[in-house]
Amino acid sequence: MAKKNAANVVGVKTKTTWKQAFKRDWQLYLLLLLPLIMVFVFSYGAYPGLRMAFMDYKPAKGYAGSEWVGMKTFVKIFKDADFMRALRNSIVFNLADLIIGFPMPIILALMLNEIRAGLYKKLSQTILYLPHFLSWVIIGGLVTTLFATTSGLINKGLTSIGLPAVPWLSDNGWWIFMYVFVTVWQGIGWGAIVYLSAITGIDQEMYEAAKVDGCSRFKMMTKITLPSIRTTIVIMLILRVGGMMSIGFEKPQMLKNVMVNEVGDVISTFIYRYGIENNKFAISTAGGLLQSVINFALVMTANSLSRKISDESIW
Repeated sequence: MAKKNAANVVGVKTKTTWKQAFKRDWQLYLLLLLPLIMVFVFSYGAYPGLRMAFMDYKPAKGYAGSEWVGMKTFVKIFKDADFMRALRNSIVFNLADLIIGFPMPIILALMLNEIRAGLYKKLSQTILYLPHFLSWVIIGGLVTTLFATTSGLINKGLTSIGLPAVPWLSDNGWWIFMYVFVTVWQGIGWGAIVYLSAITGIDQEMYEAAKVDGCSRFKMMTKITLPSIRTTIVIMLILRVGGMMSIGFEKPQMLKNVMVNEVGDVISTFIYRYGIENNKFAISTAGGLLQSVINFALVMTANSLSRKISDESIW
């Protein structure tokens, strides 16, 4: 009786068992069941198929009948000019995205944080977030409509005032510029959400004290805001480095054309072309596995370096 009364005393916390938690929130666990099933089926369930990278896989013969070739497939793809070109392009695009695209959401979050007009701030955020929710099919159509060499609205405007048309989507250099520009435009608003959330958690008393000491808005940004969100920046940087070899299939596929295949072909389009179009499943599986292994090595290396240099890391 005394134990039961003690549990009801205000401020006394009792440990909730997993059975009690499940009984209380069973609807939430039920909602979580479908995503978990999808992850296991489409992620972990696909792991046995990785053995195709070590086999001369023939769909008609299956795993049992296909010849085991070991590392020969990996040797073959490193001798493949198409794969090396796709590897080079993937590295170049991801480096450009890291150098240009990574700091842009941080800068945008700092700028949005300085806006004091509530309605203007909300309107700006909504406009900047909107591109994230557009599919790359729609974005590809918009880019083609605006920047096509002969029929694009931008080039029509340039030629109408006597300026030459710019080959935005048909010249290798201009296409790379457009790819990076569209990538940053599409993700900058959504990426800023993480940093804005971190900024809202900063103790406001530090800003008040800085104002009393006569600090300018710029100094408060550099001396208070940026150091306070350093942990978030480091974590996001590690995650970004961990995806250095990965580029979504839709983005290059929707923007590239035959005139820029030399720079527009990346690992994801290489895997699609060899696996789906040419039925070379062993080569496409080996390319995908190699991409994942390199990404894993990069995220481990970035995490270790960050922990040694700044004492900030994911784990």
